[in-house]
Amino acid sequence: MTSLPAHAALLVIDVQLAIDAPYWGPRNNPQGEANIAALLAGWRRSGRPVWHIRHDSMQADSAYRPGQPAHAFKPEAMPLPGEPVIAKQVHSAFIGTGLERRLRDAGQTDLVLCGVLTHNSVEATARMASDLGFDVRLAGDACWAVDRRLADGRVVPAADVHALSLANLDGEYVTVASTADLLATL
Repeated sequence: MTSLPAHAALLVIDVQLAIDAPYWGPRNNPQGEANIAALLAGWRRSGRPVWHIRHDSMQADSAYRPGQPAHAFKPEAMPLPGEPVIAKQVHSAFIGTGLERRLRDAGQTDLVLCGVLTHNSVEATARMASDLGFDVRLAGDACWAVDRRLADGRVVPAADVHALSLANLDGEYVTVASTADLLATL
């Protein structure tokens, strides 16, 4: 993997306490938060830009709804002073947020994504970033999925949901890489 440019931005997507709400069900990748923390530490040490994406749900029963205790960022992904926080209300971090314009104005056209959920907001943001012309990498071990129920009632385990989402993205929308490989490019 080639070195990342100094302007490569890390986007940390929806890493809020709300993702631990019981209604999400079983997840994969229990090391996800540690890998996100490692990416944040590496980006901060290198002086590269960090963006935090916060989900502000409009659903009354969502743990992601503003005003709920679980709306807060997880400790491993807490923004530092000066790191922008972009609030979104839908899956993609680019819809209704001004994120695209802010990244382009800052000359940040190389993106590295991490966060939750792989098959939800991470995938929606990755696809849209690619379609908008950004060069996107995804830290496959710094995100996770949850079990999903199919229309026929079968349950797809979180590890399989995660793997399929990464497979759908890799090579077409993003380059999937490990946290260690991404940190080695700094």
